[in-house]
Amino acid sequence: IMNAFGLIQISLILSSTTIISSLQCNHLPLQQRKVIENSLRLLDKMGKEFPQQCLKEKMSFRFPTQVLQPRQKETVGAAIEEIFQHIFYIFSKNLTLAAWDRTVLDQFQNTLYLQIEQLEACVIEKHTQHCWSKEVSRLKLKKYFQKIDCFLKDKQHDLCSWEISRAEMRRCLQLIDKVTRKL
Repeated sequence: IMNAFGLIQISLILSSTTIISSLQCNHLPLQQRKVIENSLRLLDKMGKEFPQQCLKEKMSFRFPTQVLQPRQKETVGAAIEEIFQHIFYIFSKNLTLAAWDRTVLDQFQNTLYLQIEQLEACVIEKHTQHCWSKEVSRLKLKKYFQKIDCFLKDKQHDLCSWEISRAEMRRCLQLIDKVTRKL
């Protein structure tokens, strides 16, 4: 049988955990800006300048910018989390022909992974009723990232397809950065 003191201790621990979690979520836009700046720096550092021979293969994937425009912070947060998950997935694949610094690539992946976990905690905490718009956004993002994935597969994950994808991920992160600065 648990005494009243034990119950008070448990409730204090639970409430302080919720407060700490809420504080982290409140500072998320600022934290995201730092993560994005760091991710952009790592993307640049990971490889060299864009190879000239790849210019003729450039492709437009058309990022669905409307997924980052809803009025609710939670919906934007869910979209950003989804984008980070897709980027993490793409950069966890057949990277053998990418001429990148492996250590920097690992740092980039770790940064994304930690941010995904942080966002998941906040998005779950503020579970939103805007399921429909979230689902529509999720489908648009999935379609966009599938284009990139198919492009990589079609090009057999060659050097140019990775460089083009890296440039596209840079654009994604810059768009997220622009949105988080407005939040």
